[in-house]
Amino acid sequence: MRRPRAVANTAAVVIAVLVAFPLYWMVLSAFKPEAELQTADPRPWTTAPTLDGFRRVLTVDGLGGYFLNSLLVAGAVVLLSLLMSFLAAVALTRFRIKGRAVLLLMLLVAQMVPVEALTIPLFFLMRQVGSAAPAFGLNHLGSLVLVHLAFSLPLAIWMLRGFVAAVPVELEEAATLDGASRTRFVWQVLFPLVAPGLVATSVLSFIHAWNDFLFARTFIISATENQTLPMAILVFFSPQGNDWGAIMAGSTLMTIPVLIFFVLVQRNLVSGLSGAVKG
Repeated sequence: MRRPRAVANTAAVVIAVLVAFPLYWMVLSAFKPEAELQTADPRPWTTAPTLDGFRRVLTVDGLGGYFLNSLLVAGAVVLLSLLMSFLAAVALTRFRIKGRAVLLLMLLVAQMVPVEALTIPLFFLMRQVGSAAPAFGLNHLGSLVLVHLAFSLPLAIWMLRGFVAAVPVELEEAATLDGASRTRFVWQVLFPLVAPGLVATSVLSFIHAWNDFLFARTFIISATENQTLPMAILVFFSPQGNDWGAIMAGSTLMTIPVLIFFVLVQRNLVSGLSGAVKG
C-alpha cells in the first residue's frame, strides 16, 4: 500500500509543478528587467527584480474603467448563471418534463462546440439583438453578459443537477407536511443544501468571464469606454516589438481578483467539485 501511495503522491507533485510553472514564469517575467527578457538565454530567476512593468501597466489610460467593466460583466454572469442554473436544475430534477433526457443531452452537446466556431454567428446575432434592445447589442457590456451566460449555463445546470438530485425527496415531503410551500422549500431548504455546487459553478463562470479576450475583442468594436481588462494589455503589442514585461505584469495583476475569489470560496469549492463528480 505504501508504494502505490508514494507513486500517487509523486505523480501529484509532478503534475502540480507542471501546472504551476507557467504561472511562476509569468510572475517572474513581470519582475524581470528588459535586458533579461530580451536575452537568448533566459534563466528561471532574476538577480535584479524591478517594478517597471507594473508601472507601465498602471499608467494605461482608462485602466480603472477596464477593471470596472470586467468586474461588472463577471459579477453579472456569476449572479445570473447561479440563479438560472439553480432553477433549471430544480425543474429538470424535481418535475416530470417531457423530453428531459433530450434536454440533458443537449446540455452536454453544447459544451462540445468550439467557441471559435460560434463567434461569427454570435456577432451577427448580437447585431440583430442590438436593433431591438441596444443595451444588449454590439459595443455594450450587455452583449458580453448574454454570450458568457449562454456558455456558462449548460455546465452549471449539469453540475447543479447532481446536487439537487442528491437531496432526498423525503425531505421535501417532510417540509410539505410541516406546512412549507414548494417555493419556501426550494429557497430555504434546498438552496442552502446545494451551496457547495453553487460555489463550484460560480468559480467556473467567474473565470470564464473574467479572462475572456475573444468575445471582448469581437463584440466591443469601437466603444473604448466599454472595453474590459484583457483589452488593456493590447497596447503593449506592436509591430516594432512587444513589451513583454508589461504584458506579464498586466497578466499577473489580472490573476489577483481570481485568487481573491478563490480564497473567499475555497472552503466549499472542493466539496462542490467532488459532489459534481459524484452527481
